[in-house]
Amino acid sequence: MPKPRRRRPRRYTIVIADRRRRAYRRLTLSVRTGIAAAAAFLVLPVLIGAGLRWSASAEIERLRTTAEVLEVENRSYRAATGALAGQIQSLQSTVSDLGERSRMDPAAAKAMEKLPAHVKAQAAGGPPGLANASASLFVTALGPPDDTFGVLRELLQSLESRLRLVQVGVERREALAAATPTIWPAHGWLTDVYGRRSDPFTGQPDFHPGLDIATEKGQPVYATAHGTVRSAERAGAYGNMVVVDHGFGLLTRYAHLQRFNVKPNNRVKRGDVIGFAGSTGRATGDHVHYEVIANGRMLNPLKFLFNRVGP
Repeated sequence: MPKPRRRRPRRYTIVIADRRRRAYRRLTLSVRTGIAAAAAFLVLPVLIGAGLRWSASAEIERLRTTAEVLEVENRSYRAATGALAGQIQSLQSTVSDLGERSRMDPAAAKAMEKLPAHVKAQAAGGPPGLANASASLFVTALGPPDDTFGVLRELLQSLESRLRLVQVGVERREALAAATPTIWPAHGWLTDVYGRRSDPFTGQPDFHPGLDIATEKGQPVYATAHGTVRSAERAGAYGNMVVVDHGFGLLTRYAHLQRFNVKPNNRVKRGDVIGFAGSTGRATGDHVHYEVIANGRMLNPLKFLFNRVGP
């Protein structure tokens, strides 16, 4: 029995002619190959499109993640810059306040200059190098944002600590200015000064430790600086005397008073009435005897009387 003949697949021939050169090219394709080529031709753009879409989706997701990270960082930076701005504003307010408080009455400044060095030293304060620290801001605050914020924060904290020390110095200087006797203790005329003189009762050489200010009996006598009344009592030849402790080792005495207007431990301010002029004790007439003492040493009160008497 004869074997059946295998059926050959159909083939198609494509002729490509070049008329100028009179050349012909033939391309023979089977049906399967044509279908496969057509399918590949149709599927390839789809695959390319799918690949591009997947790549675009991945890129969009990456960009979305990056945007979320940047948003978190931006919120962090905004919070950091807000905190730094608040710190800077606080420092500016402190500097402005210290600038205002450092302005001192010229008369008080002159009086303070007359104080002994050991008294002025008690009010000294303020750290050196503040300008150098602030100048380093422009040197160290360079680099990535996180590093910059960290450097700025540390620098501002350092400046804040230094300003606190400066503030302590300013406060002590203010306290010394308030404690320095700068006004006349009474209305009147000067009848005797600090230094060598003849005793008004014996005519013998004598040392006068203060000023005598003649005035009418009962005229008010004023505290010449802020302080605390240490005593208000009879004191022998001084008669009725008030002693005010101003701190920093400074004392003032007001003697020969007719009567007192304060009691021990009372707080007084410059210009407060502490008593009234008289002639109690060893006195030749109505007047106020006024002394200034620094750490037990008598000082010439005239050196400090740069301002008018109290109100």
